[in-house]
Amino acid sequence: MNGSQPVNLRMTVYASLFTALVIVGGYISFPVPFSPVPLVLSDFFVMLAGLFLGPAWGLTAIGLFIFLGALGLPVFAGGKAGLAVLFGPTGGFLAGFLACVLVVGLIAGKGRPSVIKDLAALIAGNVVLYALGVPWLKAVLNITWGKALALGMIPFMPGTAVKIIAALGLAQFLRPRFTQIISSRSGMRE
Repeated sequence: MNGSQPVNLRMTVYASLFTALVIVGGYISFPVPFSPVPLVLSDFFVMLAGLFLGPAWGLTAIGLFIFLGALGLPVFAGGKAGLAVLFGPTGGFLAGFLACVLVVGLIAGKGRPSVIKDLAALIAGNVVLYALGVPWLKAVLNITWGKALALGMIPFMPGTAVKIIAALGLAQFLRPRFTQIISSRSGMRE
């Protein structure tokens, strides 16, 4: 077995785990009475995927999540599935998940980990998420910018702030061990 196979196998397992966490985060879904966009934990796990997996494996995890949903498996928020969800009011946020994990992974993965860099990565990732989700919501529902912001961003900002703080805490606590496990070859047979 060549040296990169254990790492690739581990990363495949972790990417699959993050796919599952994003799915579970979608099942923890709370409808917002005035908005077609539900309050979910999926975006929290998308942020963590960027911090822990980096851009390439993070995209793999979130791409798999979207692919499974497009195939018709009930993995989107509230157990929804299919192309209708991808092209519906929340489709821009699903595309935003891909952009968010990429941005978080790219920024957080540069150089040595730090709280400031992780915070910048998470904020930038969420800016990109909303920058894709809100215009899509506006276009699909044919509403004004003010209404799109009121339905798709403003009520979610406090929750996003809490998720960013929680992701920062988890990254500071768990990422050193996670990195050690990924790079360690102990226990692997060659």
